[in-house]
Amino acid sequence: MNTQDIKIEHYTYLLPEHRIAKYPLKERSDSKLLIYNKGIREDKFCNIPSLLPSKSLLLFNNTKVIQARVLFKKETGAQIEVFCLEPVQPADISMAFEAKTKSVWKCIVGNSKKWKDGKLYKNIAHAGKTIRLAISRKQTLEDAQVIEFEWDNNEVSFGEVLEAIGKTPIPPYLKRESEQLDTLRYQTIYSNYKGSVAAPTAGLHFTKEILNQLYDRGIKTGNVTLHVGAGTFKPVKSKSIGEHEMHTEHFFVDMETLNLILEYKGNITSTGTTTVRTLESLYWLGVKLLEGNKDLFINQWDAYQLPKHYSLTEAIGKLKAYLIDNDYSTLESYTGILIAPGYEFKVVDRLITNFHQPNSTLLLLVAAFTKGEAWKKIYEYALNNDFRFLSYGDSSLLYKGQ
Repeated sequence: MNTQDIKIEHYTYLLPEHRIAKYPLKERSDSKLLIYNKGIREDKFCNIPSLLPSKSLLLFNNTKVIQARVLFKKETGAQIEVFCLEPVQPADISMAFEAKTKSVWKCIVGNSKKWKDGKLYKNIAHAGKTIRLAISRKQTLEDAQVIEFEWDNNEVSFGEVLEAIGKTPIPPYLKRESEQLDTLRYQTIYSNYKGSVAAPTAGLHFTKEILNQLYDRGIKTGNVTLHVGAGTFKPVKSKSIGEHEMHTEHFFVDMETLNLILEYKGNITSTGTTTVRTLESLYWLGVKLLEGNKDLFINQWDAYQLPKHYSLTEAIGKLKAYLIDNDYSTLESYTGILIAPGYEFKVVDRLITNFHQPNSTLLLLVAAFTKGEAWKKIYEYALNNDFRFLSYGDSSLLYKGQ
């Protein structure tokens, strides 16, 4: 079957509300771990170092969740929520956080009908001073609005503004307000580069002790950076996958990680679906370059339409040559890749991931990775054996289906 003809109704399941983990466990690594390698068994996440092959490669997404939700109150008492999605001016994520006095972002505005026109204001306490923050609407898009943030202190960056007044953007399916504990727990311990509005939740189970144990076991670790967008929560509402518009995300991979991929090819574990999207996109970017296409962006269907005969060594080697030729140390790109049944994985051999929503592209990715009807057996086992679901839920270690 053509991947675009896949019906989403074949990739859903009944998820009772009480199976959704509303809060994280007290200890990150106390999560249960489902292991799928032809058969199914369970363990504890704290044992993950001994469950991965020694002398293998484990890759993380080291993006950092920003305090993306900002609340404003009108004089009438109406509350307006502004959810920052991605920077517009400056468009570079690092420059946007470093911007002084002004930054323009694409945002989702909650209770927008109550905000007729004009500016909204909010006072911020920062370093013993009061800063006046103002927002104004610049443009209305199909699914969002362009909002300009302005503040009256040129010594304070936009990143500091968000840290002072922003709230953690926990997933909407938790159906609760973010709390102080979310600031710490909805963040991986190895997060490093600000830019995500959702956590790469497969990594929430890792602790410093586990990272040390991985090192002791001879398991090499490395990083990619993909800034997770709100589109990760977007359900597939169309009947067929071909009618679904996949979200696009910004990613960065340095030369060191490209070298690790080549060194450990055939023995690579991905922490999370966002890392998978990045790693698999690297192969197709290499293919594009090999085909003489300089458009370093992966579209939704590129992986199903580009030539598939190139080896991983050829594709990653071409990316390395591209970086060297252009005197770049890091590859920067965007991906809208949709990984669904029918996709043949080029980079990833094992996947650590949580349990995902019904009717989601993340569930499609798991189905593609495990192949056939295996995903149904995995999710049936998890539902029947008290596994906790979604972002704060339990974990799984999945081997690629044959």
